[in-house]
Amino acid sequence: MNTVVLIGRLTGEPELKETKEQKERSIIQIAVPRSFKNADGIYETDFFRCILWNGIAKRVKEYCKKGDMVCIKGRLQVREYQDEKEDRRFITEVVAENISFLSSVKPKDKS
Repeated sequence: MNTVVLIGRLTGEPELKETKEQKERSIIQIAVPRSFKNADGIYETDFFRCILWNGIAKRVKEYCKKGDMVCIKGRLQVREYQDEKEDRRFITEVVAENISFLSSVKPKDKS
């Protein structure tokens, strides 16, 4: 089973882009604080790259802004790519299947 649930805050403004296949996609990053302190007494934070598709991507663009808290349920995905030196690289991402808005949700001002 490949399921992940994350609660965190958006680190930037959501952007909506369209792929060549006419699908809407948004890539966001959320900051998730750890529930325990490190040896220095500080709560560390993990940052997760999340991929949102179509309806979920549209809703996040319409209703969320930087700093808003969200809950993302999805699955982990590992992709392989080659960098400019032709070295193989891997990236782990969360592909969102559902999202809940935990901040006060109001449509963003269109002006």
